[in-house]
Amino acid sequence: MKEIRIHGRGGQGSLVLAQFMAIAALEDGKYGQAFPFLGGGGERRGKPILAFCRLSDQPIRLRSRVSEPDYVIVQDPTILNELDVAEGLKSTGTILVNTEKDVVKLGLKGSFRVFSISADDLARKILGRPIMNTALLGAFAALTKELSLDATLRAVKSKFSGELGEKNVRTVQESYKQLTGELS
Repeated sequence: MKEIRIHGRGGQGSLVLAQFMAIAALEDGKYGQAFPFLGGGGERRGKPILAFCRLSDQPIRLRSRVSEPDYVIVQDPTILNELDVAEGLKSTGTILVNTEKDVVKLGLKGSFRVFSISADDLARKILGRPIMNTALLGAFAALTKELSLDATLRAVKSKFSGELGEKNVRTVQESYKQLTGELS
């Protein structure tokens, strides 16, 4: 089983990203689980929140928060100044940060790998708004290979149709391509 912790802010769609990942796992013939942790104040716009996702080849019976993730996704890089996003991350883990900054300048130290993508910029370019969920979904799939590109595209199409669906598909494809190129 692989566990993912998503750091975002209220209103950024952290849970939606986790849900896309779980749906893509199902599309790949695996099991997926997605859920939020809203803390004491609920999901107020701008407040730091957490969302979690589990992906497995076997049924998932665990229902607790993810405390030792394999992967961490940071939707808002300003959270890096407020929280230790690497807390509990497995030494072989990976962090994906939505930023245009070079990963060396992020100040994340450890044996884990760190990657970045400017998901906001990509979303603005294709969607016309800085809604980065599908950009991070494609980047995660490319980076980890935990989800296939086809499954991520089907997950997005299950939620969005028409022109919005096609734009989100292009966003997934472009972010996947960017991260695949970065890994080559």
